[in-house]
Amino acid sequence: MPEAQAARAVPFRGGGFRPVAKRGIGLAVFAVLLLVIEWGTRAGWISNLTLPRPSDVGATLVELWQSGMLVSHMTPSLTRLVVGSLMGVSAGIALGLAIGLFSYARAGLVPLVSALFPIPKIALLPLFVIWFGIDEGSKYALIALGTFTPTVVATFGAVDNVDRGLIRMGQSFGLRWTSIVGKIVLPGALPGILSGLRVSLAIGIILLVAAEMLGAEHGIGAYILQAGSLYDLERLFAGVVILSALGVLVSWGIGLIEKRLLRWRS
Repeated sequence: MPEAQAARAVPFRGGGFRPVAKRGIGLAVFAVLLLVIEWGTRAGWISNLTLPRPSDVGATLVELWQSGMLVSHMTPSLTRLVVGSLMGVSAGIALGLAIGLFSYARAGLVPLVSALFPIPKIALLPLFVIWFGIDEGSKYALIALGTFTPTVVATFGAVDNVDRGLIRMGQSFGLRWTSIVGKIVLPGALPGILSGLRVSLAIGIILLVAAEMLGAEHGIGAYILQAGSLYDLERLFAGVVILSALGVLVSWGIGLIEKRLLRWRS
């Protein structure tokens, strides 16, 4: 065998299933979609009664910002989302860890969580209005419950999926129970918990809109309801765009947390 052929470098083949960031692809797809809709509405292929022009929606968003209405609607919505989600997520993680770590908690609480999980949370909004009033309390309670149940399920499922071999290895080295939980179980469950957090917060945004459509003067949900009642498609789609941007920001924030806390996976 010739020396040149024997010294040939072999390309690394272990990264075939590793996600690789492709910057700009998502924005390009989004821009093309907007251009197609803009062209279709201007050419008459898409009725203005079905979809407004993206340029008109953009002008509505600029008008919202300049008039200050965007801040007046976003501030209460963000407050409700943050307070309600913080209550639901924190309680859900705590209960999910308890279910995953303690047999008595699993035996007693899993049936309760299983009974609560499939209930459409929006159906409970009238009950929460009776219990907590039509003001902020009912909105916080709805968002908290909506984010609580999926967080519980994701958390104890993530704990169950931790490699048992690592736990046995820690036990064989004589680690304390607290050390095993802190150094093996929690880091191993963290990816699943954060993935569940994406779903929980998305549900929180959906329930936020539903809660604001009932008895709220300010908020993105109230804004969308007002626009829909007037059949103002530009304003309605502007509200939808704001919600979509809010969801993207939430997902981006969780991604930053994942990069910071899950460096050990790279």
